[in-house]
Amino acid sequence: MRAGVLGTLSLFAVAGTMWAAPEPAIVPRAWEVEFAFHDPQPIDIRLPGDSDATTFWYVLYTVTNTTGREVPFYPSFEIVTDDLTVIEGGANINPAVYDAVEARHRKAYPFFVRPAQMLGPLLVGEDNARTSAMVFHVPDAAVNHFRLYVGGLSGEIEKVRNPRFDRRRGESAGNSQFFTLRKTLAIYYDIPGDSMTRSSSTPVRVRQEWVMR
Repeated sequence: MRAGVLGTLSLFAVAGTMWAAPEPAIVPRAWEVEFAFHDPQPIDIRLPGDSDATTFWYVLYTVTNTTGREVPFYPSFEIVTDDLTVIEGGANINPAVYDAVEARHRKAYPFFVRPAQMLGPLLVGEDNARTSAMVFHVPDAAVNHFRLYVGGLSGEIEKVRNPRFDRRRGESAGNSQFFTLRKTLAIYYDIPGDSMTRSSSTPVRVRQEWVMR
């Protein structure tokens, strides 16, 4: 994941010498679900077989389809730190962590579901809203800032020509003529504290915006 994202960032750097990166349409031109979320929260879990607790972050969220028609919902969550380390949401997370998150919020969210149950057609209306959480491994203690990218909330996409495409090699997975950007929610955070306390600190939201990624 790290190499892939860094490759994309490098590609934009090259492309940036020729054109500006595309931005989402001012007036949405595709379906878009409502996304209500809590900022990342720490939770300490002693996993089976471990003697000490491990700190994780999780993002609690609810999606509601107000588009008037059924839409496909396949979300993606990634943290990108200020040193460009990429942390994929849900990667190598013990199910016990989701058990603990569900137990913590059972009273407020009695219909909490696991991430796998969020996938698929999302029916219209508040009665069909779904609530879940995405869990992350905590970034390195030296990290001061990060961005949380949430994809799959919109059907808006844009194909952009690949400035590195080599016609002599022919089109392939590693030499595509175009790449696809999707409307993605970018949320920017600061992490208070120092290297001793950041792992248990609650990130502070700075701003958020829609981007094409």
